[in-house]
Amino acid sequence: MSRNGQRGWHGGRGDSAGRVFDTAILVGQFTMPRGTAFATHWHPVHQLACSERGLLRIRGEHGTWLLPPSLALWIPADVPHATESEGDAVMRGAYVDPVSCPHIDWRNPTVVAVTPLLRALVEHLDRTDLTPDARSRAELVLLDELRPVPVTSVSVPQPRDPRARSVAEVLRAHPADGRTLAEYGGQVGSSARTLARLFVAETGLGFGQWRERLRMQAALPFLAEGLPVESVARRVGYASASSFTAAFHRVVGVTPRQYFPR
Repeated sequence: MSRNGQRGWHGGRGDSAGRVFDTAILVGQFTMPRGTAFATHWHPVHQLACSERGLLRIRGEHGTWLLPPSLALWIPADVPHATESEGDAVMRGAYVDPVSCPHIDWRNPTVVAVTPLLRALVEHLDRTDLTPDARSRAELVLLDELRPVPVTSVSVPQPRDPRARSVAEVLRAHPADGRTLAEYGGQVGSSARTLARLFVAETGLGFGQWRERLRMQAALPFLAEGLPVESVARRVGYASASSFTAAFHRVVGVTPRQYFPR
């Protein structure tokens, strides 16, 4: 069974009410007001996590993913993950029996595009009046519709050293802050060279790369709200929409408008 998480599948072939039936995919819907979180858990089955409304944040050992309604995350069976709402959200989870899809051998969480057909199929399989044959046909089409997209997890490691951590906390609160490491160093009592070394040693990223990733992570909720790219760029420290778009594509793998299609 899943641990500390959603109740979409309880082992075998059954639903949260304990009824047993022959199906490859179960669908659950979860209303997640701002701040809702499912602590780290896992399932004995695959999960396709998608947002019906709002933005979801899913964390795992392979990274952190922010999912608007245009994207879903395929989470393989037995992979630990935590799920949070970024603002008010509604999540649909499709839980897939691994025996039913041996051709999908993704070992790590994989982002897929939520096409209109895929969304309609998930909603269709949430019905309780489908015949076994109709359900089986829809399940096969849903599995065939899964299309990976080249979206990179936007994870931003936190440095441990108090001096570097102080800089990181300032930037998390104010991502548009454009001060140099030398200027931060005067505030935290350290040289720019020491701070640069600490960021590389403790996050695996140079300070410039770290701040760029942080800004992209900060931008995602604003983009999900539908704010113009120009406005989001200014909020996270970029002088123009074009420079922000280039950085977003470099970090995330797609442009803002590809990530959040209108």
